[in-house]
Amino acid sequence: MKHTAIITVLYENYTVVNEFIESLSQQKKQNFHLYILDASANKKPLTIRSISHTIIPINNNGYAFGVNIGLRNAISDGYSRFCVINDDVICEKNFTDQLERAFEVHPGCLIGGKIYYAQGYEYHKDRYQHKDLGNVIWYAGGTVDWAHATTGHIGVDEVDHGQFDQECSTEFITGCLMCFDKKIIDTLGYWDEKYFLYYEDADYCERTKRKNIEMYYIPSIKIWHKNAQSTEGSGSKLHEQFQKKAQLRFALKYAPFRTKIHVIKNYLMRR
Repeated sequence: MKHTAIITVLYENYTVVNEFIESLSQQKKQNFHLYILDASANKKPLTIRSISHTIIPINNNGYAFGVNIGLRNAISDGYSRFCVINDDVICEKNFTDQLERAFEVHPGCLIGGKIYYAQGYEYHKDRYQHKDLGNVIWYAGGTVDWAHATTGHIGVDEVDHGQFDQECSTEFITGCLMCFDKKIIDTLGYWDEKYFLYYEDADYCERTKRKNIEMYYIPSIKIWHKNAQSTEGSGSKLHEQFQKKAQLRFALKYAPFRTKIHVIKNYLMRR
């Protein structure tokens, strides 16, 4: 039985993506097919022997563009459950098992999981004891601040002591790990390709909420994230440049009028 299409967009991160692929090869349940959308300018061959996969070369027209090509190919191949995931992550060994359970329990919903910083990729390098590395939360559910048209991560930078181990509804699911079935696409359509990088996930979540579709944080689905590897690392000028441009588009599309003015002013001042 075809179960899940795992979809990732690759941009130059050939060393990083190998660790992601290795973590998938170690899954207890190999009930998935991996789609790699390679948007790299200097494409290199990938050797993947142990898992079912398809590599599709694409132009670099943005993250949402790549995701949509992956979704369309997966649907054409007969898949109806999708896991959109970054290539700079490592999955827990029971990741696909937990993913299957989540699809069964929450059909027709948007699903996210618990995301840690990969060891050594924590934003605050000197805050933690060595024993805590790899157990620092990056995302444990999300929020939306409409006064500033920004999204937030619950639990970010906290050491995990089990304080976010309850399944719950959430306001925002990061595109680093966003899972859904074909009912969602039938209702919402595909991702908005006007976003090049960042906030395409916030946009999809907002469209989800406006259709009264539930969104769930499922902590048993776990990955480790090497944050912002496509934009020179978190906090880099390139990272901030992409984020601010995408935030402006998101605010103009959805935010209250006062927030629109606030975001426009901030964007112009930073240029």
